[in-house]
Amino acid sequence: MSGSVRRPLFVATILTGSFLLFMVQPMVARMALPRLGGAPNVWNSAMLVYQALLLAGYGYAHWLSRMAIRRQATIHLILLVVAGLTLPITLANLPPPQTGQEALWVPLLLLATIGPVFFLVSAQAPLMQKWFSADSRAGQPWALYAASNLGSFGGLIAYPVVVEPLLSIDAQSLGWSAGYGLLIVLIALAAWARWSADPTSASSEAPQSVATERPGWRRIALWLVLAAVPSGLMLSTTTHLTTDIFAMPLLWVIPLGLYLLSFAAAFSDREAFSRAIGAATPVLLLLAGGLAMASKSSGTMLEAIASMALLFAVSVALHRRMYDLRPDASQLTLFYLIMSAGGALGGVFTALIAPLVFDWVWEHPLLVFAAAALIPMTGHFDWRRMRGLDSGMARIGAVVLAGVAILLAWQLLAVTSLDDPGQAKGWLVMGLALTGILLTPWRPLYLLVLALLMLAQGGVQTAYASLDGARTRSYFGIYTVRDYADLKLRTLAHGTTLHGQQSLDPARKHEPLTYYGKGSGIGLALMAAPQIFGDKARVGIVGLGTGTLACYHRPGQAWHYFEIDPAVLELSRNGNFSYLKDCAPDAPVIIGDARIELTRMPKAAFDVLAIDAFSSDAIPLHLLTDEAFGTYLDTLSPRGLLAIHISNRFIELEPVLAALARKRGLAATVRHDNTYDRVYLTPSTWVVMSRDAASLKALEQARKDAPWEHLQPPAARVWTDDHASILPYVRWNSMLGKND
Repeated sequence: MSGSVRRPLFVATILTGSFLLFMVQPMVARMALPRLGGAPNVWNSAMLVYQALLLAGYGYAHWLSRMAIRRQATIHLILLVVAGLTLPITLANLPPPQTGQEALWVPLLLLATIGPVFFLVSAQAPLMQKWFSADSRAGQPWALYAASNLGSFGGLIAYPVVVEPLLSIDAQSLGWSAGYGLLIVLIALAAWARWSADPTSASSEAPQSVATERPGWRRIALWLVLAAVPSGLMLSTTTHLTTDIFAMPLLWVIPLGLYLLSFAAAFSDREAFSRAIGAATPVLLLLAGGLAMASKSSGTMLEAIASMALLFAVSVALHRRMYDLRPDASQLTLFYLIMSAGGALGGVFTALIAPLVFDWVWEHPLLVFAAAALIPMTGHFDWRRMRGLDSGMARIGAVVLAGVAILLAWQLLAVTSLDDPGQAKGWLVMGLALTGILLTPWRPLYLLVLALLMLAQGGVQTAYASLDGARTRSYFGIYTVRDYADLKLRTLAHGTTLHGQQSLDPARKHEPLTYYGKGSGIGLALMAAPQIFGDKARVGIVGLGTGTLACYHRPGQAWHYFEIDPAVLELSRNGNFSYLKDCAPDAPVIIGDARIELTRMPKAAFDVLAIDAFSSDAIPLHLLTDEAFGTYLDTLSPRGLLAIHISNRFIELEPVLAALARKRGLAATVRHDNTYDRVYLTPSTWVVMSRDAASLKALEQARKDAPWEHLQPPAARVWTDDHASILPYVRWNSMLGKND
């Protein structure tokens, strides 16, 4: 066996390890959901941990590769077996984080949960390539890295599509443990295949495009940057999409999948595809990258696709450039170590530094711009070589084109500010893009056109919002406060979702607006509370927002708010929104995760408990499980009302709540408030449940002009912390249409 190249064995080993590596990422994130929620920065923090562990694993592989293969295999297999003693994977039992410490606590939780096994499995891709190349007949090992990333992509996509819908968390953990055992067997077989190999005898022959000398610090620094930009761009694209374009479910996993596929394309022996992508990237940067500063809190599927296509193209182009600068196979583990370090640096910048430094996702346009400065510029658009055109005339032409670009950008800025820009915007964008393409021979001028496109298509407005202090960024999201003088309105947007508004007209400043109007389900429930529970009704509100619901507070009532993000509370305290201060100044606001904080409340503490804690359009899945409802019911009086806000563009949640009501034996009703006033009010869906059917009947009869309805038929199974999937409830048509 040791005398055979055994390429299929090494491919199978690398595919299996990479599949497991990227299967465990969403699996652990799903395990942690009841504690962490689903904010984009939670995923970014998780990715940062994975990148750090990947870097450590690649460093370990680099250290190990200096030894004889027999010793490498012995050490690696022993450590794999020892790490296997921590299986099956269960979430580490850490105390809850202190307020403001989430950015450090989330990585610590993930490290304690999967650190040892992730660290060792992450080493298998470079280590197996090193072992593979130890046979002089094996040839160059680089294409195996493409196989590694195909395996990673498979594991990442298989989780939400197959694993999560079919298996409970416990079953997933056991299945992953079985896969880990299979990986150990495959690594042992790979070790046996190279047991007698001498690493120094491996072929050092390399293609002419591959430098064989020991890489200097300049090339190492370039590897670092070429790896860091796509990594950071992958995370910033995730945040930008879910914040300002299209917060659809499952979107967070797609940028990572495209990022992984880019390695498969760039590291393939067949370079035609990656070269074609690289040739198109300068054009795509102008068309799609020109939208990188837009922050209109609404977008289309087309814009989302363009943003993801840009990520893929840039990643392929930069990774291909890095591949073209790869060293001889003898330096393989060093190359992957530096590449992993660059990926980790990109993650640190996007997940840790940017949220602290920027009030918006400014890291995204910065990384797009950095990509434009690094991508190889093909000669397809180099008109300087036209016959009869001297260099002086070419430079004059370039200056003229730059002037045309500035004029077009000025017109585009004016058109973009219109409510209905019509076709003029499209023509101006195409004109600017064309000038940018013609200026690709002069990279500084090409970058100027890209910057003009960014500024003219929303960048100026985005910058003004930052300069005016209209935005607040925290670990849990980006909040934008906007005033509309003509409507006398102040709004609060969290990502792509309107989270409330308040009238600036003194006569109407305490009027409940958006999802909380007097015809909404929660408005009806709070107005009926004195009639059902008396003048001293006790009310709990999960999710503060603008504090609109405080305007339903009545003297004698005891109110409590629960809010996870101190930045949201500050918006009410600093005068941006005055509902809380004016209407319920004595209501305590408890900062922390509602599921945890509610367990600390006395039994039967509330007569009305409202759950209104969406993060943009992200589903608060951990707040809609059977275990969460057990907590809610513990804090609810026997006749109390539980109101859940389920307005969502992409997910149909009525069957989920109907299943929970059936399991818990609760009476349930739903109020669809399809208001005609789309300026001050927003259509909403509220489900109200109670142990006492009489309380629900009293609510339904409180206002005859606001009818309640029966819930849709219940889902086949109840969501639990152990098993829940949103796939069966996705409104696919809404995803394909335009967001309103």
